[in-house]
Amino acid sequence: MDLPDVVNDVSDLPVIDHTDFWSANTVSGNRVLTQPLTEAVVLKTGGTTGAPKFACYTRGEWSDFVAGIAESMARNGLRHGHRVANLFYGGELYASFLLWQESLTTITTDNVRLPMGGAASPEAVHTILKDFDAQVTCSTPTTICRVAGFMLEHGYRLPSMEIIFFAGEPVFEDQRRLLAAAFPNAEICAAIYGSTDAGIIGSPLRGADQRMFQAPDRDTVLEIVDDATGEPIRETGRSGRLIKTDLRRRLMPVLRYPVGDRAEWADYDNRLFRLQGRHAEGVRVGPVSLYTEDFRRIVNEVDTAQAIIGMQLVERRTDGLDSLLIRLAARPDYTETQAFTQTLLAELHTSRPMISDTIAAGMIGPLTVEWKPYNELQINPRSGKLMPVVDERPTR
Repeated sequence: MDLPDVVNDVSDLPVIDHTDFWSANTVSGNRVLTQPLTEAVVLKTGGTTGAPKFACYTRGEWSDFVAGIAESMARNGLRHGHRVANLFYGGELYASFLLWQESLTTITTDNVRLPMGGAASPEAVHTILKDFDAQVTCSTPTTICRVAGFMLEHGYRLPSMEIIFFAGEPVFEDQRRLLAAAFPNAEICAAIYGSTDAGIIGSPLRGADQRMFQAPDRDTVLEIVDDATGEPIRETGRSGRLIKTDLRRRLMPVLRYPVGDRAEWADYDNRLFRLQGRHAEGVRVGPVSLYTEDFRRIVNEVDTAQAIIGMQLVERRTDGLDSLLIRLAARPDYTETQAFTQTLLAELHTSRPMISDTIAAGMIGPLTVEWKPYNELQINPRSGKLMPVVDERPTR
């Protein structure tokens, strides 16, 4: 690849291609690392894709990561004496449990640490939360929602909970309803926006808009670029791909690295941006594309009773055709599932006429809906995150 001899702005460099980056960033014969691997922590990452890969941080780079998490928790409500349950996943080179435990240990605010981990059963987690009157949890939304689902099924609530810190995936409105029922006094708060491969991408702003973040202001360049042209976007309200350059990362450079999400500037001059979800995340059933954000919007419009607490799209191969199964989880007291199914399917067919056309032409199988308890929705066995899309087809 031809690169300029002199770079006056990071936008003079090409945006990294993920396939090329991870093809070069291998365990053996690595062509990305800038020096021999003699001092580092090695962590497993999806690299914005499903297959685990590896990211490396020096001691100083890792300390910066830990400090960023600690600062965010302090800024967003962690106070003296809070009893904090760490429900992130650890082991097998995964970063989250270790990262949050070190952050809770190094933060200047005194706290009581309850290192439960994400692999503990919902029953075991509930017992610890209840016995210690826990006031704060740190986890992926899926993990704490599994605990909340267990609690609702057994008629439990935990008034002592004050803050639910989440990271690793967004919290959707259906999940908020579930958490509010189990933890009636808890504020649901993004603790940080980041990833193992890209590091800290944004710091949350406490308030109603949980997708608003402040871009890092120290040795970091965050860009939003146009999908078609790749040109940096500077105006407010125009959506594009989120690109990060981290000038502190020297061992495994992060230069114009696509983080895998879409965003828009809310205030370019003050570096405030609003996250808009994964870049082109969704399903493709035969020739029909359905993005998860659009699907969630339709479900929320149909859900006038605010009963849905979880949803999942499942791609299948049935009788030689691609088909789509919609898995939904509702509050245990909700009984109008049949009527909801009929209304939802009708709305999907109306909003996406191509679905009806391709079914009628015999190109895909019919849409179906399956109702499940929240804890029976499929999760990623490595990270414990709820999988918004599950592809059960034998090949893609």
